[in-house]
Amino acid sequence: MADFNVGQDDIPSLLLDAKKHPYDKPADQSCDALWADVKALDQILGADIDVPAADADASEVDRGVAFIGDTALGAFKGAVEGLVPYRSWIRKLSGAERHSREVATAIAAGTARRAFLKGLRTGQGCP
Repeated sequence: MADFNVGQDDIPSLLLDAKKHPYDKPADQSCDALWADVKALDQILGADIDVPAADADASEVDRGVAFIGDTALGAFKGAVEGLVPYRSWIRKLSGAERHSREVATAIAAGTARRAFLKGLRTGQGCP
């Protein structure tokens, strides 16, 4: 349904702020405050690339089940999307395409903001 702009999620305000000012220095630049800002972005964006994947501890069976489930869901979604005539026009007219671009931009800005904050922490010698 998100394909047709029905029931879409709001973009978190933290990402909207990052989109406006990704490289502004925060008022509180203490190590603890910077770490809290990074963790807040982690909660929204998920783990950064320098954090080991949580699946590394999953068993082979668990990973296989997850893979099969994801593959089946992707195939079903693709089949359903293929049945909808003029899907791309519906996405444009309903605003779903624009919202997808806004979400992608906000995620990119949040990722840049997190990297900037980590750089500030490193520059200050934070642990």
